[in-house]
Amino acid sequence: MMLRLVAPILALTLLLSSCNKDILDEKPLSSLNPDIVLTSKTGFENYITGLVLSARDEYTSGDSYYFNINNTDVASSAGIEYGTYDWRVNITPAASNVAYYWNWAYLQMIPRANSIIVYANKPEMSTLWATEAERNAVIAEARFFRGYTYNILANMYGGVPIVDTIYSNPKFDFVRATRKQVYEFAKADLEFASKWLPATVVKTKEGRIVKAAADHILSEVYMGLGENDKAIASASAVINSGLYKLMTTRFGSEKDKPGDVFSDLFRNGNQNRSAGNMESIYVWQIEESTPGGGGTVANSQLRNWAPFLANIKDPKGVSMLITDSLGRGVGRSRLSNHSVYGIWKDNESSDMRNSIFNMRRVFYYNNPASTFFGQIVEKKTVREDTMRNIYPYSRKVEGKPLLGNNASGRTAKDIMVIRLAETYLLRAEAYMGKGDFINAAADINIIRARANAKPVKSAEVNIDYILDERIRELITEEPRRRTLIRTGRLVNRVRRFDLLETTSRTSIQDFHQFLPIPQSAIDANSGAKLEQNPGYN
Repeated sequence: MMLRLVAPILALTLLLSSCNKDILDEKPLSSLNPDIVLTSKTGFENYITGLVLSARDEYTSGDSYYFNINNTDVASSAGIEYGTYDWRVNITPAASNVAYYWNWAYLQMIPRANSIIVYANKPEMSTLWATEAERNAVIAEARFFRGYTYNILANMYGGVPIVDTIYSNPKFDFVRATRKQVYEFAKADLEFASKWLPATVVKTKEGRIVKAAADHILSEVYMGLGENDKAIASASAVINSGLYKLMTTRFGSEKDKPGDVFSDLFRNGNQNRSAGNMESIYVWQIEESTPGGGGTVANSQLRNWAPFLANIKDPKGVSMLITDSLGRGVGRSRLSNHSVYGIWKDNESSDMRNSIFNMRRVFYYNNPASTFFGQIVEKKTVREDTMRNIYPYSRKVEGKPLLGNNASGRTAKDIMVIRLAETYLLRAEAYMGKGDFINAAADINIIRARANAKPVKSAEVNIDYILDERIRELITEEPRRRTLIRTGRLVNRVRRFDLLETTSRTSIQDFHQFLPIPQSAIDANSGAKLEQNPGYN
């Protein structure tokens, strides 16, 4: 598939072209042309809904999200079809996973955001808005998503072209901005969003963006610019707002069932504020049996993270059953030994995040037809078993099967994209960045106290410790590759911790610190040279 950097421009050209009135005098009122749609508050609301949908596509469109997880320090590709990974073969300018986020950004997120921003700012739209604040709140939501997207691009590709408007004619001469310039552009968008976004939204608009989401992402962007004091202030605006708190007591739909407060965060129906979750800030909505919300678009975390237990047979050949509690994983992402063992070695028994309610480490033969029913499944030594069919995993991904289908491997659970625990960890990272290890440790220990984990000493805090704490707290939630690129630790941590020791660990090169620019974008940009990242030529 060819990524055309000009494709959004061509699409917008078609949408923005006016009709020849000699041929057709009527206005096509049912058209999706923004000249028709973006003339009313309802039209802007519909465009924002489309933008929110595109944002969710970061996760729900195929399996590309797991590209950000696999073959890092957290997890590796597993199974026969996933089990070999050579960075020199899998990470090239022609690779589909490399192009996915570029396409997502330039064909969906940025054109939709720019359309809202450009049309809302048109002078003829001034009478549409009752107040400046009403107009700016609409623009702020679009600018949040544009800033959010450019932050992702900077944290994957480095410098990229900045597109801040819509075009009436095709454009073929884009050039790359520097990574710093991209961060500065995202910063301006997110600062505007922080000023004009609402502090909270009503239940019917859960999943929409609030001020704290902008402040949280701003903390990342400020650190990317080396502005640690601003990153601390931005994270503090969230932490000290009075609107959010770490959950420390049982809550939600299954609070009376065996578990703990950390497991409650990830139980069915507990992801939004309306469920009493005062920790969540931005949540992707996955609504079962709702048009656009469930069915083919669903939460596939269980399918990808959980082992392929259906392949397990007892010593007499009787197969395991696919059940509600286990679902149907396919073992796409197997946790690394570092995630399963290394990060827990100092306090494995006390850390709530490693409890039986949050990490599933023991499996039992569950088929009543088996003479081994109820006995522990012993791990085999065959690679396909231990790599794909049976291994420990995070129970965050478990949930009620989508539409009651145990074999789907999917649930309808909403997905927390941003929550307060990560805001604390970002602030700790910013404190560390300015040499304030005492306050960095204090923020980390707020998280660790909730987990009943022993406190970290200020002398122990460094970037590797924070990255390990992010695994303990955010495993399965965090797009890990992006974090490692952002912190400059991708190559180092892959070489140390990727499970695929003889392939991925040894094949990664220093230039893999960034993804390549997709070749399809370079080829389409015929009017100027779109520079490739070093090492990929």
